[in-house]
Amino acid sequence: MMHRASLLIALALAAAPLAAGAEPAVKIPAPAQDAAAPAGPGLETAVIAGGCFWGIQAVYQHVKGVTNAVSGYAGGAQKQADYETVSSGTTGHAESVQVTFDPKQVSYGRILQIYFSVAHNPTELNYQGPDHGTQYRSEIFPQSEKQQETARAYIAQLNATHVFGRPIVTKTATMKAAFFPAEGYHQDYAVKHPYQPYIMFNDAPKVENLKKMFPELWREKPVLVSEAAKTN
Repeated sequence: MMHRASLLIALALAAAPLAAGAEPAVKIPAPAQDAAAPAGPGLETAVIAGGCFWGIQAVYQHVKGVTNAVSGYAGGAQKQADYETVSSGTTGHAESVQVTFDPKQVSYGRILQIYFSVAHNPTELNYQGPDHGTQYRSEIFPQSEKQQETARAYIAQLNATHVFGRPIVTKTATMKAAFFPAEGYHQDYAVKHPYQPYIMFNDAPKVENLKKMFPELWREKPVLVSEAAKTN
């Protein structure tokens, strides 16, 4: 597997051919079965993986109702995680994003609709675009039985309608996986480095697709990890 630092250099040298290399968005129906909003106030979390966490984080930072989106690692048996060891593909962890959201503004089902539609390609097994390895797998880490039920029902719904043309390979088995926030330099990465070739060709199109396909959930100003930390 090409290390991301080397990949960035390759992208810079071959920018033109990669201009059309971003994963296309897919218009999909909303989940028929969704988690009901709680009666009282309170935030919920969703933990999802689907390729490089830079792009996943960037997408959810522009979703109304999301109060924070943190890049990190989840899904492995080891009790710690860092970028170098996870990049080796031997830890069992996947690059993931922990999304904190207000279920009264955006439901868990809608979080998943964005995940499947614009955030990544759920039919790619252990890779996303230029990134290959189990650390880039497609996986949802349910934080409750209700989330797991919603995720599995939605995957069955999407597979039944054949909207992707290929079966969805997204895993949902790991409940409440420990989440390890990534190093500080990975947080808000796409916002801080909008003209980096990797971001321009792989991640910026995802954010644009969110704006086009989910205008009712679009927020122009992204919610940043650096800003959320100041309010906690």
